[in-house]
Amino acid sequence: RLASPVEDIDAQSPKKQGTAGTKAAKLKSPKKSPAKNLKFVGAHVSASGGLEHAVQRAVDIGARSFALFLRSQRQWASKPLTQETAQRFRKACREHGFAPHHILPHGSYLLNCGSPDPEVLEKSRATLIDELKRCEMLGLVYYNFHPGSTCGTITREECMDKIAESINQAHKETTYVISVIENMCKQGHTIGGDFHELRGIIDRVKNKSRIGVCLDTCHAFAAGYDLSTEEGFEGMMRDFESIVGLSYLKAVHLNDSRGKLGSQLDRHENVGRGNIGLAGFRRIMADPRLDHIPMVLETPGTDHAGEISLLNEMCSA
Repeated sequence: RLASPVEDIDAQSPKKQGTAGTKAAKLKSPKKSPAKNLKFVGAHVSASGGLEHAVQRAVDIGARSFALFLRSQRQWASKPLTQETAQRFRKACREHGFAPHHILPHGSYLLNCGSPDPEVLEKSRATLIDELKRCEMLGLVYYNFHPGSTCGTITREECMDKIAESINQAHKETTYVISVIENMCKQGHTIGGDFHELRGIIDRVKNKSRIGVCLDTCHAFAAGYDLSTEEGFEGMMRDFESIVGLSYLKAVHLNDSRGKLGSQLDRHENVGRGNIGLAGFRRIMADPRLDHIPMVLETPGTDHAGEISLLNEMCSA
């Protein structure tokens, strides 16, 4: 029998482990960040060779959270997830101290849950259901994906209807995983660049306890929020709280932006090397509203240890 996420979390507690278990957990836990650091910074890591290897890759870069793909991003068809693989992944997470709510699997880029094309919509919905079921097998509680696109042939309201219907259908087929939609950068016909659109999807989802939002800093900057300034950052957070609601904020993607403010370009850059800049990220890392949730880098390159260390230092400054 596969344990539930709650059982996985309990297995990490000192009370469940005993003294020996606590010592073992300390030896195998991710690289320690400052004691007062309530930010769970990590990165998107490769699952090449097996999902359990993603856990070790996260440990190697000092991550306290991480993201990964659960299946191929290049094709609709994907091999089934076996119980053996799921058990190995769960075991690795327990051994290295990663709680389910600090792991943010990312959905396939092929997904368009608001597609006007019946075939694409059907495939997207089948994939969404499959990936939520994979999350449940792995004991994970979040599933992050891009909402969808009108493709220029239906209205934005019609697209939001389809996205919410896709989510509602997937929730009927699964038990507990929270669908975490992402803010976008207003590029082309994509939905989610405006917080009102995220709220519109949430309003249409029947089970409000199973819907949330991942806030991407690059996307927000490209959509017009100047995160390089205190006024711009506070404006974004104020709008998010009033339009979407902070209770729906489940995760953050920490990305600097190659594109200029309001460019609507989805061009991620390493922290401090883009137009948000180090001052902008210091402000983000100091905000208590972002405590305790996964904060995941999706920046260029594969070795994110330096960026994670830099961001953790900002928390202790």
